[in-house]
Amino acid sequence: MASRWDDGACSSSAPRWRYDVFLSFRGEDTRTTFLDHLYSALRQKGIHTFKDDEELRKGKEISPALLEAIEDSKSAIIIFSKEYASSSWCLNELAKIIDCLEEKKIQKIVPVFYHVQPSEVRHQSGSFAAAFANHERVFGENGEKVQKWRAALVKAANINGHPITPNDYESGCIQEIVGDILSDLVPTFSIVNEDLVGIESRVEKLNSLLSIRSNDIRIIGIWGLGGIGKTTIAQAVFNQSSYQFEGRSFLQNVREVSRNHGVQHLQEKLISDVLGQNEKVQNVREGINMIKNRLHNKRVLVVLDDVDHLGQINSLAGKHDWFGLGSRIIITTRDKHLLHVDAIYEVSLLNNDEAIRLFSMNAFKLDHPTKEYEKLSYDVVHYAGGLPLALKVLGSFLFGRDTRIWRSAVDSLKDVPEEEILEKLKISYDGLRDIEKEIFLDIACFFHLIEDSVIRILDSFDFHAKIGIRVLIEKCLIIDSYGRPIMHDLIRDMGRHIVCGGYRNEPEKWSRLWRLEDVRNVLKENMGPTEVEAIILDLEVPEKVNFSTEAFIKMNKLRLLKFRNVIISQGIEFLPNKLRWLDWNGYPSKSLPTSFQAENLVGLIMCYSNIVKLWRGTLQLKKLKLIDLSHSHKLIRTPDFTGIPNLETLILEDCTSLVELHPSVGFLTKLSFVNLRNCKSVKSLPRSIQLPSLEILILSSCSKLGKFPEICGNMEHLSELYLDGTAIKGLPSSIEHLTNLSLIDLRNCENLRTLSSGICMLKHIRTLPVSGCSRLDKLPENLGEMEGLGELFADGTAMKELPSSIEQLTSLVLINLRNCKSLTSLPETIYQLKCLKTLILSGCSKLDKLPENFGDMECLEELHVDGTAIMRPPSSIGRLKNLKVLSFCKFEGETHQSKSSLFLSWILPIKYHDFIRLVLPSLSGLSLSTKLKLSGCNMFEAALPNDLGNLSSLEVLNLSGRNFVNLPESINQLSRLEILKLVGCKNLEALPKLPSNIAKLYADECQSLKTLTDLSMNNKLFMVSLINCLKLLQNKQSENLSNILLQCGLQRLIFLNEGYSLFFPGTEIPQWFSHQNIGCTVSMQLPPHWFPQNLMGVA
Repeated sequence: MASRWDDGACSSSAPRWRYDVFLSFRGEDTRTTFLDHLYSALRQKGIHTFKDDEELRKGKEISPALLEAIEDSKSAIIIFSKEYASSSWCLNELAKIIDCLEEKKIQKIVPVFYHVQPSEVRHQSGSFAAAFANHERVFGENGEKVQKWRAALVKAANINGHPITPNDYESGCIQEIVGDILSDLVPTFSIVNEDLVGIESRVEKLNSLLSIRSNDIRIIGIWGLGGIGKTTIAQAVFNQSSYQFEGRSFLQNVREVSRNHGVQHLQEKLISDVLGQNEKVQNVREGINMIKNRLHNKRVLVVLDDVDHLGQINSLAGKHDWFGLGSRIIITTRDKHLLHVDAIYEVSLLNNDEAIRLFSMNAFKLDHPTKEYEKLSYDVVHYAGGLPLALKVLGSFLFGRDTRIWRSAVDSLKDVPEEEILEKLKISYDGLRDIEKEIFLDIACFFHLIEDSVIRILDSFDFHAKIGIRVLIEKCLIIDSYGRPIMHDLIRDMGRHIVCGGYRNEPEKWSRLWRLEDVRNVLKENMGPTEVEAIILDLEVPEKVNFSTEAFIKMNKLRLLKFRNVIISQGIEFLPNKLRWLDWNGYPSKSLPTSFQAENLVGLIMCYSNIVKLWRGTLQLKKLKLIDLSHSHKLIRTPDFTGIPNLETLILEDCTSLVELHPSVGFLTKLSFVNLRNCKSVKSLPRSIQLPSLEILILSSCSKLGKFPEICGNMEHLSELYLDGTAIKGLPSSIEHLTNLSLIDLRNCENLRTLSSGICMLKHIRTLPVSGCSRLDKLPENLGEMEGLGELFADGTAMKELPSSIEQLTSLVLINLRNCKSLTSLPETIYQLKCLKTLILSGCSKLDKLPENFGDMECLEELHVDGTAIMRPPSSIGRLKNLKVLSFCKFEGETHQSKSSLFLSWILPIKYHDFIRLVLPSLSGLSLSTKLKLSGCNMFEAALPNDLGNLSSLEVLNLSGRNFVNLPESINQLSRLEILKLVGCKNLEALPKLPSNIAKLYADECQSLKTLTDLSMNNKLFMVSLINCLKLLQNKQSENLSNILLQCGLQRLIFLNEGYSLFFPGTEIPQWFSHQNIGCTVSMQLPPHWFPQNLMGVA
């Protein structure tokens, strides 16, 4: 049976219902509040909802349009409110809904008792009694209509529904109602695409094992051979059911990912998916502990796809109690013995009807074969044996072919033993052209994931890889996995089967070698001429391989050789002359063999090699496009590049002994990428360079490089130039010829004293980083000519002032002058930077004022003046209407240079000594500010503006380290304030009433604090820290305070299902804790069925 589709998919039959839900409600009670929120929540979940407009409700009789809408709805939500029964219209709707339920036109009714009790509805008491008294005056006490309404109310009230009291959080109730509707709707939603034949019956079987509604923890295995649809079934169930869980994670290709990136990469993804935050895992053991500690209280749905090792399961889902009650873990694998689980679902092959349908969808783009091909189709399906992947491959191959090709294909299949499924797939391979076959076999033997680097290797053999790969995708020999082309394991095995042919035990007759034992045998035995074209040994751990390189002499067809973690004790004396791609990580010799004729070489990669010099003299290597000798620490000098005119990429990163580059490197007309990062011994480059194709030049951390060469000729393609960490003292004036340069990185050039005015001619520069250039004392006067400049990073320089022309940089959005210790002033015209959003002046210890017209910077959003000498900000600062982050405090010892640490400075601890006496003007104009940091400033109460309450957008307020005794009462007006930090306010004696939105209160080390305001109304408060506020314990209020704090916490826990933290002063557990014990564990007896309502708290 094929899967169902959503409304947007093609279907052979019309849907039974037009609407998923009909809403019945009393408009004047709920329309603009609860109803509107519920309707929006339903729509957001894709639930097609009918909500009648007020203008349709004219007269007392229900309209035909509404009657039809009720009949065309699958479910109904009835919102019983105080005035519901006063509306005859609503009662007529209700009666019709009950009729439709009894006639099975409507499948489900969800009653909502909004500020009324179910008993009021059932017995028509309270407001319902008054309403019916009025109806009986109109229609008569025993009228048929009134009796029908009463009966409908009784029936509706007897259905389990959702009571909502005035004290309930409506958002949580709405989520429950939506979940109630979704639980019935989701099985009819599209779980996967229309190509997935037979998926519903398999999903149903898996769901019966999962039993998602039960509250236990279950681990279920899906077992079957490759290509049978294990991942597809798991993905369908995941799509269908994941909404019912607090957290969810689908870990694809566990086998491949763990091999390439380690299990900890998967642990990081699991934690990130469930918690919604990135976590770094250092090792597998730490990852296990993080999963156990962070997820044990979460109801999660996790899929571990394609597991091939028990260690993967033990590292990701080792035990049931790693996860919360109701969690479900699904594991797909080909290896049954790995599954020590609660139940195993063995995936069966497609039955005959399903197989013919799937085959037809690929061979004819129909769900059945055409009459002319019917018998041939059944023959093909029979030989495919119900394997979905085989059916798709064969169907795609035969699509559009005439009957002659079909008969030939069927005849070919008959020659293949039925159990050898891999061999059956070969018929699609036979339909490829020769060059496409070569691409296919290379990928099957060597490359699981087809990345750009793979395409580059294949292109070195003149294979035109992109075109060939497109053909393979069309033939289903390569599949698309979430936008990435990969080869399925079954197809890969088929390709390797082809390579081995009839010579299973004679690897010297294979065209490709990929297994260590086969490579070792062929090379060690030094056999005669071989058929080997390609060898790749990409080992996970280093392995010693003993063989004589004389064996390479006889490999006159070898075009590809790649070794990683292959250890050879002797030097390399011979290499095959037909090599196109040589990639030998850890190459053991000091140079290439003198006998090696490398004129066919396209790619040469020898990272971590022992190369001292590649070759002597000049070689004619006109096909060579790539040289990568990264981390070859013994390389002293490069060869003459004159004979390599087509070189495009040169990578010499971390060649720490390299002292000299041959001058010919400066005139390679096709060179587009050069990386010399961390070549610490390079003192100079060629005096001039003329590289018309160069796009990226990386010289970062060439710490002895004292001069950048002159630019000769046209280098218009260079877009990125990295000179950070070099010893250059300046830039040549010819730098202005790099007209398309968009990035020049000059960070930490400690010898840089001046910048050439020519740099200002570069109109495409968006970011100018000169951070850490400690001797740079000024920027060019014509800086204003860099019209495209958006960000200026000059932190940690010796700058005394900014050039006055900076006012012309109309695109500038960020200036970072952090720790510019010599900076004394800002240009008076800086206010003309109308686009500036962020200004960082932290640590500019000689800067004692801001320009008076500073408030005219209308776009400024963040201002950081921590650690400056400013004692009084300009009065105009109140006009910064868009300011969101304001940070004023003085601190010492701050050494952080990064942009990220600056933006977090408002939350970092600071030292509380040597403060300035800061006086702030009115802040009433800063209504958009979300973060205000005034910590560490030596302010008294009078220095804190009384209009603090006018900062209506403020979310974070940090007043730590202040000397005031009381906070202004106006703080209660900060309706959006979520975090209040008062750490170290040693004179603070009392807290006023706090805003209702407050979530976190930090008042540690407030040694004079005696009283707190009543926090019982702060129902969003979940973090209170009062460490070392010892006078609170001495106050009679302490016991009441304890009760208030516990009440806040439990309210948060029970109603919002969120955690609560309380740090209370003192060194002993207070007496009011009802259960006390001493030891490394705490045990207590809990009543049956205690979770979650009956347990009030554990402290």
